[in-house]
Amino acid sequence: MPERSGRVTLVGAGPGDPGLITLHGVEALRQADAVVYDYLASPELLAHAPEQAELIYVGKQAGRHTLAQSEINALLVRLAREGKRVVRLKGGDPFVFGRGGEEAEALVAAGVPFDVVPGVTSAIAAPAYAGIPVTHRGVASSLAIVTGHEDPQKATSAIDWGSLAGIDTLVFLMGVANLPAIAAELIAHGRRSDTPAAVIQWGTVGRQRTVTGTLADIATRVEEAGLGSPAVTVVGAVVGLRERLRWFDRRPLLGLRVLVTRTREQAGRLAEGLRALGAEPVECAVIETAPPLDWAPLDRAIGELGAYRWIAFTSANGVEAFFARLALAGRDARALAGARLAAIGPATAAALAARGLRADVVPAEFVAEALADALGDVRGARVLLARADIARPALAERLRAAGALVDEVVAYRTVRPEGLEARLRQALAGADVVTFTSSSTVRNLFEALGPSEAAQALRGVAVACIGPVTAQTARELGLEPAVVAEEYTIEGLLEALVRWRIEKGNWGN
Repeated sequence: MPERSGRVTLVGAGPGDPGLITLHGVEALRQADAVVYDYLASPELLAHAPEQAELIYVGKQAGRHTLAQSEINALLVRLAREGKRVVRLKGGDPFVFGRGGEEAEALVAAGVPFDVVPGVTSAIAAPAYAGIPVTHRGVASSLAIVTGHEDPQKATSAIDWGSLAGIDTLVFLMGVANLPAIAAELIAHGRRSDTPAAVIQWGTVGRQRTVTGTLADIATRVEEAGLGSPAVTVVGAVVGLRERLRWFDRRPLLGLRVLVTRTREQAGRLAEGLRALGAEPVECAVIETAPPLDWAPLDRAIGELGAYRWIAFTSANGVEAFFARLALAGRDARALAGARLAAIGPATAAALAARGLRADVVPAEFVAEALADALGDVRGARVLLARADIARPALAERLRAAGALVDEVVAYRTVRPEGLEARLRQALAGADVVTFTSSSTVRNLFEALGPSEAAQALRGVAVACIGPVTAQTARELGLEPAVVAEEYTIEGLLEALVRWRIEKGNWGN
């Protein structure tokens, strides 16, 4: 069989919001053997790549280049010649000041086949998220996208400033450091000094900040506000539309960096909800699920399902693990026909519903004690609890006290991920809020860093807990939660965060 031929796909990652990558780009990532990615490509996009894919960071920041461009070109060629499907993940669009054309030329010269997946450029997206359409009927019918990285005052500028001065909307990329010179050149070549201007930093993500002014004062305003790279500068009358059309920066959690500590598989819903509210989620799972050390108790229970009056699930993870093992035994949901089903909350009930099963009982309060009470008279009833190894004993104790015959079996274990310490330190840097969705997330964070370092790292960080049990664990470890959800669900946690932010009165810009 001939060796598989390698190929490089230049993929535009979009401007920052991971939801703005194209479907074609996601598909390329899913098939990648290697991903060569930039500083401005959202780290969340890497989750689309297979676990075994090689991830290579080649990001460039002002004064700090991981690899020279020639070395990046050589890397792409080498990986492709090894027969790998390579994704070159570039912020924005590869061919809009992304040096994608140079990389494509290098691939052509080396005889390496390639594709290009366009991306949403920050030149359009950042202004849009700031409420500034770059064209607008009756206001602007021409647009120019210009590099702001070039010093306009150098002897032989490649920028035709005279021509630019007559274009309705100008968008400068990477130009914060040169902003005074850019404004001076435009004014010198005929642009009115009172022309509206805006600078948008970190466009399309929760850290987005926007400063407006005119060509005469925009550089001073930006300096006073402390804005830096990455940023987009917009010059033209369209900037005046911002106050009417701004939408993203009116979201209640804008500007908050929120650490999400759930398992990678479950973090998605919380991260998406945070992002929809304007926050910037930072995912760092402090727990992972693992198989039981011994499958025998669960297998034995599965073999005796007909003997149980109740089967109670206390988490969606428990449902997933139970049904995976049931399938390995050659059985399906029909094996549960003789039992009634109980779920501790709506997420657990939804996991059952996904398998065509309706929970007979979902207590109004999503804690073990409420679930035990909701089962009613259980005297003499045999009850199966399939759950985590570290589950609270309250449910089993309460049921036994009520006369039930309880079989507790471990469906999965909750463990601490390898290498968590370094990831946690990086994720906590600059975090405004940390969310805890179970007692184990609190304990694992403290165990990973140690009590002293954890307490120091969380100083000044607001603690948000999904419910009273998690909040009590936080208090036992010396943390006083700022936010405790009244409804113990992801939606309830998001609502509580919004109420807390409104009460604080801190709405970003």
